[in-house]
Amino acid sequence: MIYFISDLHLNESQPEMTQLFLQFMQQKAPLAEAVYILGDLFDFWIGDDEQSALISKVKSAIKTLTASGVKCYFICGNRDFLIGKRFANETGMILLPDYHCIELYGKSTLLCHGDTLCIDDVKYQQFRQKVHQKWRQWLFLRLPLSLRLKIAQKIRMKSQLDKQTKSNTIMDVNAAFTTNMVKKFNATQLIHGHTHRQAVHFEPDFTRIVLGDWKADYASILKVDKQGAEFI
Repeated sequence: MIYFISDLHLNESQPEMTQLFLQFMQQKAPLAEAVYILGDLFDFWIGDDEQSALISKVKSAIKTLTASGVKCYFICGNRDFLIGKRFANETGMILLPDYHCIELYGKSTLLCHGDTLCIDDVKYQQFRQKVHQKWRQWLFLRLPLSLRLKIAQKIRMKSQLDKQTKSNTIMDVNAAFTTNMVKKFNATQLIHGHTHRQAVHFEPDFTRIVLGDWKADYASILKVDKQGAEFI
């Protein structure tokens, strides 16, 4: 049994969401072979040197899980793409690239956060290209924490404003591009998050499973075992 989650957007202002995550990590995750977190675990991340009560709780939960022998894998999202080696070393979490293919109970399965599939959102893709440049990240991570926090808050506010003017179609995956990526990796199944639209889509040549976002009273958790996949 393997669990897949994404888009928790954990933050200090929604402690009930953190509690849901901790409950999942303590009760369900230990029974699994592995847990895959497909991005946006945190609402935003300004560097592995950031510290808070929330971060400490999350780190401790992941460390406890991996120390028990359960593998925990992570693909960065559009909010926490700066999670790096220090966080991974402190928690035992394994960092994966933007696209990663696994053999999942007999099905070749492509995993990603999902933002890279939304190519119709041109402004976001241009922004993504900039912030993923290694030299920009190197410079940003050497700024004082307080300044990084202010920059992150401004970016977050602008993102929220931009969303209000974008159509649902633009913010969803591009069907043709997504099909091409699945074919490129010779996969028969795709699991991703980002769009917050929990669903299972049966495409002509593959199955696309979309993880949902977490809410105060609902955790979108995909369980996959030999019997198949289901949201719990």
